[in-house]
Amino acid sequence: QVQLVESGGGLVSAGGSLRLSCAASGLTFSRIFMGWFRQAPGTEREFVGAVSWSSGSTYLADSVKGRFTISREYAKNTVYLQMNSLKSEDTAVYYCAASRQFLFTAQRMNVPDYDYWGQGTQVTVSS
Repeated sequence: QVQLVESGGGLVSAGGSLRLSCAASGLTFSRIFMGWFRQAPGTEREFVGAVSWSSGSTYLADSVKGRFTISREYAKNTVYLQMNSLKSEDTAVYYCAASRQFLFTAQRMNVPDYDYWGQGTQVTVSS
């Protein structure tokens, strides 16, 4: 049984930082991608970033480049989203996701191309 469990969300002032974690279990890790998405009220779920589990290559949405980073830790089967210089528009529920297989460039940003999802963690940035 696949499980993705996010943690680390909370309330932070604009300009502050948070680190989200996603602990994964039950996955066959060799070729998968792990992604982060977010969804604000009344909006569609949007891509934040992704990491190739095998290579460690990372991909970030333009809106967060230079502020957010993604990393993975083999020993803990965990993916992190380090968020710095947070803005009020970063307020959303953040979701961790995993694919069952390799994703090509165009697929990495697509919600339907991910097979497993966590329950989400709320990030609120106050201005």
